[in-house]
Amino acid sequence: MGERTSYTPGTFSWTDLATTDPEGAKRFYGELFGWEAEDIPVGDGVFYSMMRIGGKWVAAIAPQPQEQAQAGVPPMWQSYITVESADASAELAGRLGAQVHAPPFDVMDAGRMAVVQDPQGALFMLWEPKTHIGAYLVNGPGLLCWDELATPDVDGSTVFYGELFGWKIEKFADEPMPYWTIQSAAGKGNGGMRAPQPDEPPNWGVYFGCDDVVAGLARVEQLGGSKLMGPLPIGPGTIGVVRDPQGAVFTLYSGEFED
Repeated sequence: MGERTSYTPGTFSWTDLATTDPEGAKRFYGELFGWEAEDIPVGDGVFYSMMRIGGKWVAAIAPQPQEQAQAGVPPMWQSYITVESADASAELAGRLGAQVHAPPFDVMDAGRMAVVQDPQGALFMLWEPKTHIGAYLVNGPGLLCWDELATPDVDGSTVFYGELFGWKIEKFADEPMPYWTIQSAAGKGNGGMRAPQPDEPPNWGVYFGCDDVVAGLARVEQLGGSKLMGPLPIGPGTIGVVRDPQGAVFTLYSGEFED
């Protein structure tokens, strides 16, 4: 388990769930990971629920924006990347061919953010921290431990993210399942990249740690979710891909964790 007090720019630092049923999602993830919710009012009867382990924030759950629901977008986990300036990074992303869906805006005194869709179609969030650095605990059971891009154009994604964040992206595994690893500009492991599965749209997916993937898959199904893939051995551990009862996809991981 790693405890964080800050994040280097260009590093994944937070994730939140945009869902059609926040109360149901809080029950599901509370039972699965032992998360406790701290509901923060953000509007008339609307809450952004900070999820905690041991009193420390590790992720969040919030209502899906109405326009997403009306467009048929499924509930999804969203990946946040720390930057020095949300304004400068959003401007650069646009020049590199991305679409800035939500220009930089302040999130109370927590930070400043922007919503960006990369040139290949995957959404991510820029996060300029103020009072909220992101997850205080990572890389352990019930915690965010990996971010993974499914992209139809690995070369294009490599150029885009390399220019935007200074990432170094290298091929890790070859056929039959090619995989690329991402290092931050500071030289730290910072996620991975792969080709999408059939009918899978471009997306950033999140991994959460668990003690045992086989038991985790069974628990997901007991709680009303579904297993999509796994258990599957991968180098330092085992993964399983699941869908929560509201429809959001994420990956369980057990094995070696970075600090």
